[in-house]
Amino acid sequence: MSARILLVEDEPDVSELILVNLRHAGFVVNAVDDAEKAWKLLREERPEAVLLDWLLPGMSGFQLIRHMRADQRCREVPVIMLTARSAEVDKIAALEAGADDYVTKPFSPRELVARVKAVLRRRDAKSIEEGVELGGLRLMPHTRKALAGKTPIVLGPTEFRLLHFLMTHAERVHSRGQLLDYVWGGRLHIEERTVDVHIRRLRCVLEDHQLDAMVQTVRGIGYRFSTGPTDA
Repeated sequence: MSARILLVEDEPDVSELILVNLRHAGFVVNAVDDAEKAWKLLREERPEAVLLDWLLPGMSGFQLIRHMRADQRCREVPVIMLTARSAEVDKIAALEAGADDYVTKPFSPRELVARVKAVLRRRDAKSIEEGVELGGLRLMPHTRKALAGKTPIVLGPTEFRLLHFLMTHAERVHSRGQLLDYVWGGRLHIEERTVDVHIRRLRCVLEDHQLDAMVQTVRGIGYRFSTGPTDA
């Protein structure tokens, strides 16, 4: 499954140019033209990266970044700022506000795609090195350790990979087929119901620490990791 990118740009021509090039590069892109719409989408389904225009109607790009960095669900999502401002002071302001990169208009579409790939690589490397922590549960992939608070959790290798993937893509719903691709490497001899077996095993372990409710079933679709309430 390709990385999902949220594009927040109110200039139709610029938005279309970015959409065409990112989709050609294999990304799944959702485009909106103001920050309020983007903030709503960010709280519903976390993308892998955000391309954000500086000047937007209503809420500015700067305000949206501040909202993101203050929210546990999307504070780690990389943001690339798009703007016509090229002065050094503006670049510094964007980076200090929480942007991960800065692209000045007019820009090369090929360079933009390269920058998106670069922030995604840095995000993946950071996740592997630093691990992930949500809702009192912490995973450290480099040592294969899991903690509930300060209490060690014993997970099998497959359950660890499954939980790590769900946590690093928190709030996103994944089908059984997608989980097979990511966790099992798309092995053709493994049936989709295998995912259900490992989800049950994972929940049984987490139940001892009152953390099993974060591994949620989304009826008719698949599974997600969420610190919020389950769907009714």
